[in-house]
Amino acid sequence: MNLQTAIRSALFGLAVGDALGVPVEFRSRASIAANPVVDMRGYGTHNQPPGTWSDDSSLTFCLAEALLNGYDLHRIADAFSQWYRDGLWTPHGQVFDIGIATADALYQYQQGCPPLLAGGADELSNGNGSLMRILPLLFYTHSKPIEERFAFTAQVSSITHRHIRSIVGCFYYLEFARGILYGRTAKDIYQQLQNDLPAFLLQQGVAIDEINQYHRLLQQDITLLPGAEIHSSGYVVHTLEASIWCLLTTRNYSEAVLKAVNLGEDTDTTGAICGGLAGLLYGFEQIPGAWLQVLARKKDIEALARSFAAVVFETYKVSKTL
Repeated sequence: MNLQTAIRSALFGLAVGDALGVPVEFRSRASIAANPVVDMRGYGTHNQPPGTWSDDSSLTFCLAEALLNGYDLHRIADAFSQWYRDGLWTPHGQVFDIGIATADALYQYQQGCPPLLAGGADELSNGNGSLMRILPLLFYTHSKPIEERFAFTAQVSSITHRHIRSIVGCFYYLEFARGILYGRTAKDIYQQLQNDLPAFLLQQGVAIDEINQYHRLLQQDITLLPGAEIHSSGYVVHTLEASIWCLLTTRNYSEAVLKAVNLGEDTDTTGAICGGLAGLLYGFEQIPGAWLQVLARKKDIEALARSFAAVVFETYKVSKTL
């Protein structure tokens, strides 16, 4: 896969999925079922115009932009803080959505807390706020040994979410995305992660009880579960499960993200996380043009994708084709 194309597909795939979910965020599955999301719509929950993405995409773009000058955890945390304080990488100049854990962590950082310690570490601090923004890290770590990939993931997650459950969720997501980047099928990736990931996590000192929090992904066939058993709350395990389930039980980008959004509740984040993977899997050309046409700051996202790809090539001296 061409890396520039992959980066573009991932960033736009995530943002479009996010924007599809923004107007119906927090609505129940039953209420959405009465008027399902089938196209890009506007207003609704946050009273934003069509094509508006949320904090999920904003922080994703902040991470990608921070990585343009190399990996520096303080620079990444500064970018997140600049988003929260000054509206960096907001779709229309102001923040309209932020998770409680992320807000608390960025406040701690702004008060002088080191970025590695800013995120909540208690079990109740396991929302999806680091999972939703972690995808750009893939392109900086994909060629590194797995131990380094895990360490980088833990660091970047910990800025806002440092409990091991959130870190494991982020790592699973990035490893799944890495498999897509290297041309494997989603089903093969799912099976390979079941074979390899539990033993690796145990080697890293992750408690078996924490690994088992992801048992439906790591031990079962989640595709066999009916939609009624797939949860779509803001809990990191639920969001990851829902996103992978939507990806594995659909056949194209549109089906995947619409299925994710129509699950209800944390619609923008499920749409974004599933959309990032679906963008990688199916490619930019499979994202409906009508959705892209109304997407906020499309030219800015294009420019970021080009700059990010150029830096990835230069930093790692990797081939443009994997």
